[in-house]
Amino acid sequence: MQPRLGIGQRLVAHSVPCHTSASPPPPRSRLSGTRTAVSLLPRPPAHPAAASTQPVSGHLGLLPSLELDMASSSATISSLGAQAALVSKPKNHGISGTKASSSISFGLGSSFLGKTASLRASVTTRFAPKAKPVARILPEASYKVAVLGAAGGIGQPLGLLIKMSPLVSELRLYDIANVKGVAADLSHCNTPSQVMDFTGPAELASCLKGVDVVVIPAGVPRKPGMTRDDLFNINAGIVKSLIEAVADNCPEAFIHIISNPVNSTVPIAAEILKQKGVYNPKKLFGVSTLDVVRANTFVAQKKGLKLIDVDVPVVGGHAGITILPLLSKTRPSVTFTDEETEELTKRIQNAGTEVVEAKAGAGSATLSMAYAAARFVESSLRALAGDPDVYECTYVQSELTELPFFASRVKLGKNGVESIISSDLEGLTEYEANALEALKPELKASIEKGIEFAHKQQGAAASV
Repeated sequence: MQPRLGIGQRLVAHSVPCHTSASPPPPRSRLSGTRTAVSLLPRPPAHPAAASTQPVSGHLGLLPSLELDMASSSATISSLGAQAALVSKPKNHGISGTKASSSISFGLGSSFLGKTASLRASVTTRFAPKAKPVARILPEASYKVAVLGAAGGIGQPLGLLIKMSPLVSELRLYDIANVKGVAADLSHCNTPSQVMDFTGPAELASCLKGVDVVVIPAGVPRKPGMTRDDLFNINAGIVKSLIEAVADNCPEAFIHIISNPVNSTVPIAAEILKQKGVYNPKKLFGVSTLDVVRANTFVAQKKGLKLIDVDVPVVGGHAGITILPLLSKTRPSVTFTDEETEELTKRIQNAGTEVVEAKAGAGSATLSMAYAAARFVESSLRALAGDPDVYECTYVQSELTELPFFASRVKLGKNGVESIISSDLEGLTEYEANALEALKPELKASIEKGIEFAHKQQGAAASV
């Protein structure tokens, strides 16, 4: 049986001496002699790395699998942007961005998402009596992703990161201008996905037809002295027009809203989709992943932890005091003084302003936002591909609190949100409980502002 390979993937088996039932292998430790090697993008094949039975972690999550006792052998498996490792399977408790699998897993690592990041496919090795093992590589690069606002400060690096995903077959880039050059540039990257460009409203429908994931970073960026709410009047209209096109052309797609203020633009999108009769709350997401990325980074720095091991759930919203990192839920378990808790919370809440001020008017947090958005896209694609254990923090319609929208950890599946992790709000510290109550009025006002905008737009359209 031949292995099933994805686009741009190849499996090369090198003949090596091996032991058969007629020639039993000498005593050895588990996994001895089992090695894997990787060829990354256009560079010479890497030296084979000895397999380990220790869990290997990446910036976006763990790379678990099963221990394997197999005869001494050697194979070279090449996959664009891929890195393979045989490791023992740790317990998965729904850590954001992580994967648990009952098969041997390929961590499709890349330079932008970390050594063993979440760009993953699965390899299942089967054994039959006195037969050679058969490797199967799944899934193929078969998903279509559209980026609306692809020529902007977030859109360009985001397009590059998505282009590097082995799960994407088509990357469709849309903007009102200057997108052809971006597409031409990205198309030279020798990764599986085909790059297509679309310019202006007349080509928007063609861009969206048949896509699996739509990512919307379109809008004006923050400038010094601006809050996310200051962006509302401009970005609300942009999101409205784009969501109308999504509703008409790809209503079943996962929709990722990046355009700020996310606390308001997600409710706007929900109302537009309702008006179109295609609203599915399980497939509409506000991308708040950057808050988690920042929380993980700042906590690791403060406590001297390995960044790849740190996971901090962040709940609430995606602006100012509505961002609430639950430091008491940090993994691995770590204690914080009252001063550290307040310092870290405020820094995470104001991290966007920190970048805006550091850039001195030259832009906002475009690169880290693109990184976080790429992580969420990859998690969505893994869920669509059938990965059973994908967890991310995201701003969605929720019954976790009395608010209609709320950011929290969710489990993602083929149909979007499978479940919302309510346990994160249990056993909060006094500081966290007070902060949770304090954020609710501001988040409620932002949600209502978005809903009111959508209703006014509907009324204005009806009166024309």
